[in-house]
Amino acid sequence: MQSRNLVLATAAFAITFWAWNLIGPLSGSYSKLLHLSPTQTSMLVAIPVLVGSLGRIPVGVLADKFGGRLMFAVICFATIVPVLFVGWSSSYGSLLFWGFVLGIGGTSFAVGVPFVNAWYEPARRGFATGVFGAGMGGTALSAFFTPRLVEALGRSATHVLMAVALAAMGVIMLVASKNAPSWQPSTAPALPRMREAMKIKATWQCAFLYAVAFGGFVAFSTYLPTLLQNVYAFAQTEAGMRTAGFSIAAVVARPLGGILSDRVGPVRVLLTSFAGTVLMAIVLSFNPPLEVAAGVSFVAMAFFLGLGTGGVFALVAKVVEPSRVGTVTGLVGAAGGLGGYFPPLVMGAVYTATGAYTIGYLLLALTAGAALLYTARAFRS
Repeated sequence: MQSRNLVLATAAFAITFWAWNLIGPLSGSYSKLLHLSPTQTSMLVAIPVLVGSLGRIPVGVLADKFGGRLMFAVICFATIVPVLFVGWSSSYGSLLFWGFVLGIGGTSFAVGVPFVNAWYEPARRGFATGVFGAGMGGTALSAFFTPRLVEALGRSATHVLMAVALAAMGVIMLVASKNAPSWQPSTAPALPRMREAMKIKATWQCAFLYAVAFGGFVAFSTYLPTLLQNVYAFAQTEAGMRTAGFSIAAVVARPLGGILSDRVGPVRVLLTSFAGTVLMAIVLSFNPPLEVAAGVSFVAMAFFLGLGTGGVFALVAKVVEPSRVGTVTGLVGAAGGLGGYFPPLVMGAVYTATGAYTIGYLLLALTAGAALLYTARAFRS
């Protein structure tokens, strides 16, 4: 029963994350079709991340109250509407609006963490959240398959197919999944619980660390197709294939980060993650050549960021009592999403101003360096 619900939650997470990332892999075609500037393109790519991040706060609270089984289904069904309208939109304003609403799909993370945590004993929650977190591979599925499906079927038909998949996943969660026997719905009012969660020091500590680790992953997975087309002149499908490789590396690393956190502690995992991110950001700032140097650098970056995302929620599971995990997860997840919202905007502005991404990479190195020093200092014991 544990394994089945973990698999179902991971599958639902992957499908909703695929939907959440429908715009990024097609950014090149939108830019050409609508004659967008780099800044406009980066805004279009980043806009779903905003709701996907901030929406995790109320969704985390609702998960504590109604349970993961129902909330997964609700998010799947609710995401169908923006998926369809993004596929039917033909203007920049319409794409921005429905892209904003598309962020609903990104809130599923705040449902899954408390859902799978409740099924596993504390000693295995790093493993459980790590495996569940592999569902962020939905971004890899989107990067690889969405451009190819659009070429084969057309944009509208591709989005209809995605809507059908979401509907099917929602029904499967209602029929086949189950809340853990130990789970009890929270009856406390939402706002006081959020205030209580915000008083916990670990909430803010983990929020900062997750903003760097998961924010870095989201920023790269959504903006990388645009970056690869600008810097290396890849076609849209080629850029999507390489972005899928980036996402897969992070997906593999995330459960590994959770498993290692159970064995050696999440702090050591996070130190490794942030140190590696600093190193790779510096390497990428030199614009390494194709194919091996650049490819290895991006994949290594994804691997280190993935380790960090697994480590952060292993840390949450250790320092936050189970009854508050959903609310804290919503706040931490929101921080992670916001961490992924701003970098594409910064990268777009940097590229517009300088014609290169060097400054953006160096800013990432500084941010990850700050997270490295903070982790070493705040969790010395």
